[in-house]
Amino acid sequence: MSRVVSLSPVRDSLPFYNRREAEAEFETTSRAAAAAACTSSSTTLGQLLKCVGDVRKEAVGDETPVHQVLDMSDDAAAEPRTIPFVLAFSHLTYSVKSRRRAAVFRPRAADDLPGAKIILDDISGEARDGEIMAVMGASGSGKSTLIDALANRMAKESLKGSITLNGEQLESRLLKVISAYVMQDDLLFPMLTVEETLMFAAEFRLPRTLSRSKKKLRVEALIDQLGLRGAAGTVIGDEGHRGVSGGERRRVSIGTDIIHDPILLFLDEPTSGLDSTSAFMVVKVLQRIARSGSIVIMSIHQPSSRIMSLLDRMIFLSRGKTVFNGAPANLPLFFSDFGQSIPDNENRTEFALDLIRELEGSAGGTKSLVEFNKSWQTTFINRGGFENSSNLSLKEAISASISRGKLVSGAAAAGGGGGAPMVPTFANPIWTELAVLSKRSFMNSRRMPELFGVRLAAVVVTGFILATMFWRLDDSPKGVQERLGFFAFAMSTTFYTCADALPVFLQERYIFMRETAYNAYRRSSYVLSHSLVSIPALVFLSLAFAAITFWAVGLDGSFLFYFLIILASFWAGSSFVTFLSGVVPHVMLGYVIVVAILAYFLLFSGFFINRDRIPPYWIWFHYISLVKYPYEAVLQNEFADPVKCFVRGVQIFDGTPLAAVPAAMKVRLLDSMSGTLGMRITATTCVTTGADILRQQSVDDLSKWNCLWVTVAWGFFFRALFFVALLIGSKNKRR
Repeated sequence: MSRVVSLSPVRDSLPFYNRREAEAEFETTSRAAAAAACTSSSTTLGQLLKCVGDVRKEAVGDETPVHQVLDMSDDAAAEPRTIPFVLAFSHLTYSVKSRRRAAVFRPRAADDLPGAKIILDDISGEARDGEIMAVMGASGSGKSTLIDALANRMAKESLKGSITLNGEQLESRLLKVISAYVMQDDLLFPMLTVEETLMFAAEFRLPRTLSRSKKKLRVEALIDQLGLRGAAGTVIGDEGHRGVSGGERRRVSIGTDIIHDPILLFLDEPTSGLDSTSAFMVVKVLQRIARSGSIVIMSIHQPSSRIMSLLDRMIFLSRGKTVFNGAPANLPLFFSDFGQSIPDNENRTEFALDLIRELEGSAGGTKSLVEFNKSWQTTFINRGGFENSSNLSLKEAISASISRGKLVSGAAAAGGGGGAPMVPTFANPIWTELAVLSKRSFMNSRRMPELFGVRLAAVVVTGFILATMFWRLDDSPKGVQERLGFFAFAMSTTFYTCADALPVFLQERYIFMRETAYNAYRRSSYVLSHSLVSIPALVFLSLAFAAITFWAVGLDGSFLFYFLIILASFWAGSSFVTFLSGVVPHVMLGYVIVVAILAYFLLFSGFFINRDRIPPYWIWFHYISLVKYPYEAVLQNEFADPVKCFVRGVQIFDGTPLAAVPAAMKVRLLDSMSGTLGMRITATTCVTTGADILRQQSVDDLSKWNCLWVTVAWGFFFRALFFVALLIGSKNKRR
């Protein structure tokens, strides 16, 4: 305490500007020792980040940097930037194979031959932190393709050219962590509020070293930054639920991707579908993000004059070629030198786009404008129109950004060992991701109870119909046949009712792809969470169906096993439908496939035709039938009692033409048969037991418990296939 008192008069006696200089000098001196160890050329980035964390820990007692809330004032925006990033791209070329179909009865022309359609043709430029680069052009000019190319959303073999950050090639893993991509569509959960949506994004993207209170502060600061304070408690909404406005929804989409304060931010037409005021507010938010030290690159169709005033660099494309690249202020000079002066009272971008469209419709196209742009760019660079590239290496720039609070997800690496990677691939361990995903799924399910209600109603109605149709079955030969029919229909019904789960992932598919494209969480975490969340609902559905049918139908055997095999059937069916949802692109196509395959499973289950009667070339389908194993399990549970009799004496004539003869005649027939067979058969003699029925149905290769485990294993197998489908089908890259 005494040391603080002795220092304060000296500091307070300084003028304000001298005090600022003294504080800066003091901070520099306090870090000198640590900096000396980090300046050698052999220092790895992990060691450099460690040094940054150590210095911060000495200064503030916390090696995890707290995100700095942006200063919204114009003075803050005018401060010079000292940690520049430069994203440079040169000679980007991208083409796709095209094949035109020749008309019937027409000679094949040259245009019908296979060829390549060029989408990007030798595109070059650069973007800097603190600036917004806008990519413009008519529809089909290649705007979105260029954004995808810069964001590493294309296969390496498809894209030619180079993309560097501060002169260094970007690895795919690093780019996923330091960047964010905002799609054109707002992919959000409709029943979550704005604050909940951003908080879940914070749980995914911010490291677990940050406490929940700090994550909450980050979300609150972001809500203020995005101008969403008034809508923080409002649900996102969709066609059936009223929620936030279109502009607010777009800003929430941006917020979910910038929660970790990325260095690179890519946006595909963020103003599409918005009115002029909402579009201006969105771009104003992007300007604030850029001023905080990020590179913002977006495609935009036709900005207003107000939005134009917020842009720093522009690239005009025409059929994949660059027709202008520079600052908006240079547009009048550019077109004036081209011989097409922009009138004073006309919007510059509208004039440029109209001229480009006019040239595209002419005989020579935009070739003259493309060639003029190349010569004009060379002349403009010689005049000193562009700044020099950044003098900081990528390692130095990223570590310095982390030290001042940028790239919050990289803060955890700052305190790691010397061999730590530049930034972690995932911000959180798998168990944290699992907990957050499960919590979000339960919250969505609780706010949309109609989805579970429909499944429960289907199970209850089906169980009620079966219970009343097969009410209190007896143990006669007809009762045996009716029990077999009940089991076959009941087991297949459990699989058919699982088809209601088909739209669940199809509705979340693009949200999942957006979140996993930049490593918000692992795909394995999503599969595990999806499986765990489904189990409570399956238990409830199974218990409801088993309780409704078991006693009403008059079944024998163990109720517990009956419940378990129904639960296993629901689990296998749900997993099968989940796997299909990861493969098929549309709900209706998925329903057709589910219904068809489940019908084949029932056909080969052994109910319509016994296993020993199935042709050899179809026997493999019998063993992969999902209905076979639960069907055989319930049969064994029902007919496993060796004492219980199902056919006695004269009942052997039931179902035959002799069923109509008098009872006395049946007894005499039994006496005659007894003499022939050498054994006494009376009207009460047990002729068929449960074991005999199982042999007749060819149910003798697996025990009921083995059938249960096989059914459960099918569920895990299809969950594994679902994971493989996500790995293969969710790379989200163009070919």
